[in-house]
Amino acid sequence: MIAREVEFEGHLIDSNIFPRVLDLILDLDGEFEILEFRIGKRKEDKSYARMIVFGRDEEHLNEIMKELHKLGARIPDAEDVELAEAPEDRVLPDGFYVTTNNPTLVRINGEWVEVEDIGMDRVIVVDVERKRAFCRFLNEVKKGDKIVIGEKGVKVIPPERPRKSSTFEFMGGHISTERPTPYVIKAIAREIVNLKRNGGKIAVVAGPAVDHTAARDALAGMIRDGYVDVLLSGNALAVHDIEISIFGTSLGMDIKTGRPVPGGNRHHIHTISKVIAAGGIRQAVEKGIVKDGIMYECVRNNVPFVLAGSIRDDGPLPEVITDTMEAKKAMKQALKGVSMVIMLASMLHSIAVGNLLPSTVKTICVDANPSTVTKLVDRGSHQAIGIVTDVGLFLPELYESIKEVEKEG
Repeated sequence: MIAREVEFEGHLIDSNIFPRVLDLILDLDGEFEILEFRIGKRKEDKSYARMIVFGRDEEHLNEIMKELHKLGARIPDAEDVELAEAPEDRVLPDGFYVTTNNPTLVRINGEWVEVEDIGMDRVIVVDVERKRAFCRFLNEVKKGDKIVIGEKGVKVIPPERPRKSSTFEFMGGHISTERPTPYVIKAIAREIVNLKRNGGKIAVVAGPAVDHTAARDALAGMIRDGYVDVLLSGNALAVHDIEISIFGTSLGMDIKTGRPVPGGNRHHIHTISKVIAAGGIRQAVEKGIVKDGIMYECVRNNVPFVLAGSIRDDGPLPEVITDTMEAKKAMKQALKGVSMVIMLASMLHSIAVGNLLPSTVKTICVDANPSTVTKLVDRGSHQAIGIVTDVGLFLPELYESIKEVEKEG
């Protein structure tokens, strides 16, 4: 067997990091010997562990080390990060390092430098002269870029349980249909208000189900009152929101009676045509064609929105980005600096946005289907809090709770 010494530092016990380390080694048929373990005595104290990890051969040990690295393992007396040039645009050198969505540092000329724009399933490009490191998608890699290879000189900081009690702490992060929803909603409302008072930025990811329920007015109100800083969605949300404003129907159904109206099946196509004729959503609002709703409030309150297209879209509306790579780039840019993301009844958009977020962003996913939240977490967004409920019930209650918290001061 061959061995390698590693160390861990942080809140290893109460954040359940060290038990996961030991389980991982055993699950991968490795062995370990703990050399040193110092447990922090006070809340603010960090724990430290030093151990030897054994593998059958070099390949087996490297497999174990790759997984331990994601939990914050580092080699004592670390060397500088190892780099290799990209041979062509969008072509990576052998052994390239793949990022997690956790904060990551690389060692350049003896100094630890934080990787900018960190996100999962990307590579790290290093500018040695400026001592900067950037997280990049594969399609952003250019010939000659210096790419990090291997784990040497790379430090990952896994998420830890907050040192101070917060309104989010009791929710834990797992998915359950049995949480007391009113209490959860009040806690989220407090978090939103506190975050905005401290200059935080909130993004909302919304699916068309928001239009088909009472949630539309609540989301429009949150935008109007300054609780939404960016909206991420697709063609359908915008089309049906504007259809309601023009015709009072959503998918041809009267939103007040829930009954189909004569000729209602053509309303969404008529809506798209009207907006295109006006020159776009903003122009349709300015010309008085669109008089209320989600997109109206975005335009009136200068809240940016990114609408990503799909092959299912009718139209689409002029603002919809039909190139998926361009849409991803626009979403990534819009998410810069966000402190919280609220995902509402949109599985595909929620997972797409989740893949763009660092683990430090508070993420709330609301859906009537538990599997939507499960899929989001399974695809790497482990920080996501799942609330299994109808968005038509959740959002109006959240908006009312926000107003109540504001009155409380």
